[in-house]
Amino acid sequence: MRAILSELMERTGVRFGTSGARGLASALTDQVAYVYTRGFLQYLGATGDLSRTDRRVAVAGDLRPSTGRLIGAICRAVQDAGLDPMHCGRIPSPAVALCGLSHRIPAIMVTGSHIPADRNGIKFNQTRGEILKRDEAGISSQSVEWPEGLFDAQGGFVERLPGLPEVETAAARGYVARYLELFEPNALQDLKLGLYQHSAVGRDLLVEILAGLGAEVVTLGRSDEFVPVDTEAIRPEDVEWAARWSAEQQFDAIVSTDGDSDRPLISDAQGRWLRGDVAGILCARYLEADSVSTPVSCNSAVELSGWFREVRRTRIGSPYVIESMIEAAAVGARRVVGYEANGGFLVQTDLEMNGRVLRALPTRDAVVLIVAILLLARRERKTVAQLVESLPSRHTASDRLKDFPTDRSQAILTRFATGDEAGDRRAIEATWGTELGRVKRLDRTDGLRITFENGEIVHLRPSGNAPEFRCYTEASSEARAIELNRWCLNLLRGWAT
Repeated sequence: MRAILSELMERTGVRFGTSGARGLASALTDQVAYVYTRGFLQYLGATGDLSRTDRRVAVAGDLRPSTGRLIGAICRAVQDAGLDPMHCGRIPSPAVALCGLSHRIPAIMVTGSHIPADRNGIKFNQTRGEILKRDEAGISSQSVEWPEGLFDAQGGFVERLPGLPEVETAAARGYVARYLELFEPNALQDLKLGLYQHSAVGRDLLVEILAGLGAEVVTLGRSDEFVPVDTEAIRPEDVEWAARWSAEQQFDAIVSTDGDSDRPLISDAQGRWLRGDVAGILCARYLEADSVSTPVSCNSAVELSGWFREVRRTRIGSPYVIESMIEAAAVGARRVVGYEANGGFLVQTDLEMNGRVLRALPTRDAVVLIVAILLLARRERKTVAQLVESLPSRHTASDRLKDFPTDRSQAILTRFATGDEAGDRRAIEATWGTELGRVKRLDRTDGLRITFENGEIVHLRPSGNAPEFRCYTEASSEARAIELNRWCLNLLRGWAT
C-alpha cells in the first residue's frame, strides 16, 4: 500500500501549521501518524541527515489522552524504517529536542501544545533542530509505502501493537542538567515561587530545576485531566487563580508552562501574568543578546528599549524565527536569540555566562525564560513588576475567536488587500476610523498589521493551528490595549458568517 503525504493531508485535514502538524485527534489516526513519520524519515534520508552509526530516533509526548496511542504508531513507523525508537517518555518538547541535538539524531514530539484535548499534533526535529518551512514541503512530497493489511478502514492498526519500548531517562536528565549545571545551586535562594502545574508535561521537572537552584517551590492546580492553557490568550480563570494564590501565599512570582512545556508563564508578586513578548525582552536582556528575532506581532518596546544591536521581525511561527536567527548568526552576530508572543524563547548560539556556557537550543523553551527573568530581577535588585515598569510604556493584548472558519478569516483579510494601497487605507479607516483615526502604516508580513497615526496597533491573523481568528493590539496603556482588543473582536464577531 502507498500514499503521498500531501494527499493524505488534504484528505484528513491534518496539516503543517505554525509549528508541526496538527489536527483533530480522531483524524490523527495510527495510519496518519505512521505515514507522517515515515515521510519525515525518508526526507531525512534523502537529504543526508541520518547518522550511519547512531540509528536512534528520540520520541516523546505530552499528557493529552491521545498521545500514548500516537507514540506507539510513531515507534512502529521508526522500526519499519529500519531505525531504533528511543522512547523518552512524557517530557517537554525542548527536552526531547535537546536530546536530538546532543546526540545528532532526529527527535519527534507528540503534542498539540495548548490546543484542546480533542486535538493533537506532531513536532519534527532534524539532527540540527526543528524542521523549517522548506523541509515541510519536502516531507509533504514523500510517497510512503506500508504492508498491505497493516491498517483497517478507519486507519487503526489491524493487530494490536506490542508495548512501547522501555522509557529512557537520558533526555529528561539532560534537560534538568542544562540548568542545574549552568547556574549556582543557590541562584534562586530565598525566593518563594508558586508553580501552576495543571497538566503541563514538564511540571515535575520544573519543580526539580527551580528547587535545585535554591527556590522554595509551592505546587498549585495540578490536574489529571488535560487543561488547554494558552500562554498567548490566558484564560480568565487562570488570571483569577494567580491573583488569589499570590494574595494568600505571598509569592515572589508564579510560574507555569503550556501543555508541552515549551511556552512559559511568569507573574509578578501580585499574580499578574507577564505578556510573553514583554517577558522575551527581559530574558534577552539578561542573556545580553546582540541580535533578537521576533514575530511582527510582538511588542515594539523591544526596539524602543535600545538594548539590542539589531531586532529582526519575522512571520509568526518558530520556523520563521529560527530562519531569521540562522541568518543573523551567518552575518556575524555572536549572541543570537529569538522569542515569540507566546513566551517561547529560542537560543541559536552558544552563550558564555560567568565562565560557563549555555548551549544553543534553537527551539521554544520555557525554563530559560523563567530562570533568566528571576535572575535579572535579582541582579538589578528589582521585583518582577519593577522590571516590567523599566520598559518603554507599550502594552499589548491578544485574544482569539474560536471556531471561526479559516476561509472566512482569509476573506476578511482579502477585503483589505485589493492591491490598491490608498483604497485599502480608506476601507480600513471606514471600519476602524471612528475608534482609531487615520492609518499610518500597513504591514502584511503575516496577516494584516495596521499602525494608526495615534500610535495604536491592530493586527489580525488567522491561526495556523486551529479554526481561530487572532487579534493582537498595542497601545500606550494596558487598559487601552485590552479595551481595543475587545472592541476589535466584537467587530470581527459580526463578520463570522
